[in-house]
Amino acid sequence: MTRGEQAEQYFRTGYNCTQAVVLAFMDDLNADRETLMAAAHPFGGGMGRLRLTCGAVTGAVMCLGLFFPALKKSELYALVQEFSRRFEEKNGSIVCGTLLTGAGLKTDRSPQAEARTEEYYKKRPCPLLIHDAADILEEMLKENGMLSEH
Repeated sequence: MTRGEQAEQYFRTGYNCTQAVVLAFMDDLNADRETLMAAAHPFGGGMGRLRLTCGAVTGAVMCLGLFFPALKKSELYALVQEFSRRFEEKNGSIVCGTLLTGAGLKTDRSPQAEARTEEYYKKRPCPLLIHDAADILEEMLKENGMLSEH
């Protein structure tokens, strides 16, 4: 199973978009599950449902920081920008609200999370975006020698 498939599966079982991406890489990160899930918890819905940076993107960026803790800021920022470029190239934006409206959905910014139903998953682009984010991150980590090819 690819990291993208794993991340999508986590999302479909109730984790938010940020948590789903982080969980797909958890076994390779130097942090415990409880801490990772707590840190990623408020970033769903484009950061607390503010519809800002897509939660799948923030999950990947969190992982970049954890995989590359010794990089200089400029080097890490370059990786973040490369990830964002690839994600935006594939999906048109890195902004949650833009991605939702592009799929014909309203961008509700209330703090009340939507119930996770089969209809919820069918109408949203989120499962695909999460899948893409994890796949792009996996590709970049392999390119930078942080994950082996298997």
